[in-house]
Amino acid sequence: MSMLPSGKVGFIDPGNWASNFAAGSEFGYALLWVVTLSTIMLIVLQHNVAHLGIVTGLCLSEAATQYTPKWVSRPILGTAVLASISTSLAEILGGAIALQMLFDIPIVWGAVLTTAFVVIMLFTNSYKRIERSIIAFVSVIGLSFIYELFLVKVDWPMAAVGWVKPSFPEGSMLIIMSVLGAVVMPHNLFLHSEVIQSHEYNKQDDASIKRVLKYELFDTLFSMIAGWAINSAMILLAAATFFKGGVHVEELQQAQSLLEPLLGNNAAIVFALALLMAGISSTITSGMAAGSIFAGIFGESYHIKDIHSQVGILLSLGIALLLIFFIGDAFKGLLISQMVLSIQLPFTVFLQVGLTSSRRVMGQYANSRWNSFVLYSIAAIVTVLNIMLLFEA
Repeated sequence: MSMLPSGKVGFIDPGNWASNFAAGSEFGYALLWVVTLSTIMLIVLQHNVAHLGIVTGLCLSEAATQYTPKWVSRPILGTAVLASISTSLAEILGGAIALQMLFDIPIVWGAVLTTAFVVIMLFTNSYKRIERSIIAFVSVIGLSFIYELFLVKVDWPMAAVGWVKPSFPEGSMLIIMSVLGAVVMPHNLFLHSEVIQSHEYNKQDDASIKRVLKYELFDTLFSMIAGWAINSAMILLAAATFFKGGVHVEELQQAQSLLEPLLGNNAAIVFALALLMAGISSTITSGMAAGSIFAGIFGESYHIKDIHSQVGILLSLGIALLLIFFIGDAFKGLLISQMVLSIQLPFTVFLQVGLTSSRRVMGQYANSRWNSFVLYSIAAIVTVLNIMLLFEA
């Protein structure tokens, strides 16, 4: 079994960046609660799907194929593949915008170059050599955003209210759903379950399962709290600079100015490099997630030498690239792609909770009634937000 990246560094995704900058520049501190809510949701969902991988040795897609009727699993897994296409579109666009900033390459050709590079990295398994350096570099940029909070004037009392008090300013539902979809990505749940079971832990005895679950929870909590801090920092910076100055962010390139207090004239280059690396890293992750989902439909685990995994990767990246040829506004494309993820999310969550609550699937590790209630509540909240989005549209 090939080792997979965790895909847990939620702040290295160009879709996140676009959604956060749009939220802060258009609505100030009002939408910070979405980052808090979506981070809590993601911690609960990631840990729950890890249970599935650790206990059953199956990823979410394989378990759905094995334990649910085809009329249930096929449509849901089909929409999950569509969600991975939407993710790939955002990640490839991020890479293309970065190439445009660095070398003045048109978006379409930048998208072609990004896709080609990622396909080569995936099919040769060589991404592992660059993965850590990419995550390290982009994490430094994330930490730079946090450090800059001390250089700009943030209205902390307003921010504190924004973090915990849900509000729905007029015209904000698209941004709310974009931020939610950018954090709680459906494809990440599929990939996380694949990652967990690909470790091939010794799961024969009760003690080892509990030990692995405890380690996984700590790992998830650490990653998600870091993600919450960096996503929040982006919104705070955009609110303190763009919103305060009445500037609407209409392209990702504008956000480079947020790094200028720290990096001066080098801000544009460093921002573009971070965006490029974020785009490449996240495109690799979304391609693998699509491979995992597609292979699971045929009852197989992800493996790059498996034909179904290969088809899943090429479907996701190929269709995403094709769609980019028809996108006029790259920034709006990023936001809408993240919104599509939030629309698919309830289907994935209901499927996941149904499986992890089943004693037939999980045995003694099936969800308790309280766990099931919390998980179904998450699915219900996302469903209600989607309906609100529909009415606003």
